[in-house]
Amino acid sequence: MNRLAQESSPYLAQHAGNPVDWWPWGEEAFVEAARRGVPVLLSVGYSTCHWCHVMAHESFEDEATAAFMNRHFVNVKVDREERPDVDAVYMAATQALTGQGGWPMTVFLTEAGEPFYAGTYFPPQDGHGLPSFMRVMGSVERAWREERDKLLGNAQALTEHVREAARPRPSDGAFGPELLERGVENLRRAFDADRGGFGGAPKFPAPTTLDFLLTRPDGRLMALHTLRRILSGGLHDQLGGGFHRYSVDDAWRVPHFEKMLYDNAQLTRTLLRAYQVSGDGAFAQAARATLEYLRREMLAPQGGFYSAQDADTPTPDGGVEGLTFTWTPAEVQAALAGSGPDDGAADATLIARHLGVTDPGNFEDPHQRAYGRRSVPFVAVPVPDLAAELGQPEAEVQARLDALKARLLAARQARTQPGTDDKVLTSWNGLALAAFADAARILREPAYLEVARRNADFVRAHLRRPDGTLRHVWSGAQARVEGLMEDHALYALGLIALFQAGGDPAHLHWARELWQVTQRDFWNDGAGVFMASGGSAEALLTRQAQGFDSAVISDNAAGALLALWMDRYFALPGAGDTARRTVESFRLDMLAAPGGFGGLWQAAAFLHAPHTEVAIIGTPPERAPLEAVAARHALPFTALAFTEAGGDLPVLEARPGGGLGFVCVNRTCDLPTRDGATFDAQLARLG
Repeated sequence: MNRLAQESSPYLAQHAGNPVDWWPWGEEAFVEAARRGVPVLLSVGYSTCHWCHVMAHESFEDEATAAFMNRHFVNVKVDREERPDVDAVYMAATQALTGQGGWPMTVFLTEAGEPFYAGTYFPPQDGHGLPSFMRVMGSVERAWREERDKLLGNAQALTEHVREAARPRPSDGAFGPELLERGVENLRRAFDADRGGFGGAPKFPAPTTLDFLLTRPDGRLMALHTLRRILSGGLHDQLGGGFHRYSVDDAWRVPHFEKMLYDNAQLTRTLLRAYQVSGDGAFAQAARATLEYLRREMLAPQGGFYSAQDADTPTPDGGVEGLTFTWTPAEVQAALAGSGPDDGAADATLIARHLGVTDPGNFEDPHQRAYGRRSVPFVAVPVPDLAAELGQPEAEVQARLDALKARLLAARQARTQPGTDDKVLTSWNGLALAAFADAARILREPAYLEVARRNADFVRAHLRRPDGTLRHVWSGAQARVEGLMEDHALYALGLIALFQAGGDPAHLHWARELWQVTQRDFWNDGAGVFMASGGSAEALLTRQAQGFDSAVISDNAAGALLALWMDRYFALPGAGDTARRTVESFRLDMLAAPGGFGGLWQAAAFLHAPHTEVAIIGTPPERAPLEAVAARHALPFTALAFTEAGGDLPVLEARPGGGLGFVCVNRTCDLPTRDGATFDAQLARLG
């Protein structure tokens, strides 16, 4: 076992048995590189990354490859989810050198941490247009030995390029409300009107972009159509609920099978907003199924949420992508055997037609062809069509299909399951907190509120430091890594959602505390942006200022949204201006690539939305009738306060209880009411 055996990260632990003499990220590795006079080979990945597993099996488990690595390099393994700050710096270098990025990421560094060569996946032999890993390492070793001065000069030049690219630029102009229409039109030009989504394969669900479109009357149809197509595809787990990472085709049918907490948390909120906007119960049903999946498979006993589940199913032959989630007709028949007089044959035929399970299949792991072609379930024949064929009511057919899906899920759960990365990331837990809180408020489900409250209690007990800052990760029963901007901003946004659902002002005041941390440790006032790292976090080659939404809403979008909530709830001096400056700093980027900046487009829409407040004051039984009315309305930029009594918040000041509802627009309020129809009409004017 190498040094990674002492690490708590599940990804690093996966490599503890490699013959590679791995070091974890830290000063000691670079001191060792200086002592030996060799470069650092940095390998970055994450536990549910399919191609990371492939490269590990092909190269890091190979004795000859490992011997060469150990002889000529100090080898450092990094979990990108545990150290997103390290990943971001060296991903910028990789993209500058190669024009693309991804994982596994392989970067060669000097003893000072300066990059000089980089790539992503390297095969063991030349192929796929890529040089072999051994040939790459051999070239680097020769250059280090024979042309070190030139190589060091290149490293310094690349480092300066990365620093310059990361240097924030001040705002170049105002962001007027008319630009919101341009953002929608730019998205419309990339919209796939048939299959939904934007652009071609591979397709990502892009929840931040869909959330922005749902706030816009001129964009909602694109978002709703996309979500309906996603829900009918294989990206959506038709049996177990939740969503896989992305679709490898343009019709959402064949996914890359890993399941990430951030996708499922963000998409849950998107589905809930779609339900409010459209009234379509299918969106609420999908949100419930996703939340049930998160509770069933991703919720730790202590109240935190695990980060991810693998794409690959372990087998004696190695990991097989999608094996747990895919089916053959024979497997469907076996799972349903014994149902009915025909030994389940009719049921198996029905569900296989509905879910597109066929002998030809639609998926095969190219690295494990011995397992053959299998079927990813998707809605191949919709329920209305099946009901028409059978001459039965749709409700009866749907109930029969639901019962059959439950039996298939039980059979699937008995299979070998993909691995779960059980580290708890503060930022992603903020997303999950918001999802459960929103679901509690919108779907009127107290059990969701209990999950959200337990999560807040867990984070306060295990990840909050005495000075109010947060740690980034809880793994192996230990809180580790200094908290980043994403941790403080995203968890604060989750706490705001929890206040809106549960009415406890303590959660809102905790969010304000985290806002103050973001201002002190991450805000760059000269440039008008939030930096990804700061405070007591480790100093790296440079600090990033992220505006582009990768898989998770960006730091600056989260910071701008948090600033606007602080303005709405506390009227904090300068908070609104902070949001405005943040949005304006990324104005040109947002107009050039609207699909990558959904979070900042949401912040821009919030910035130009009317100042709206809705309060319902009284005991829970007194509030319940009006809260049920409010749950039907999409109010993404409204300060909601459903609490026991008035307080020191502007939205609550001098307002009596007894179940009264208050609706205010730009600091002008309607008459308070207890009447549901009157309250409904008042809320309708906000949309």
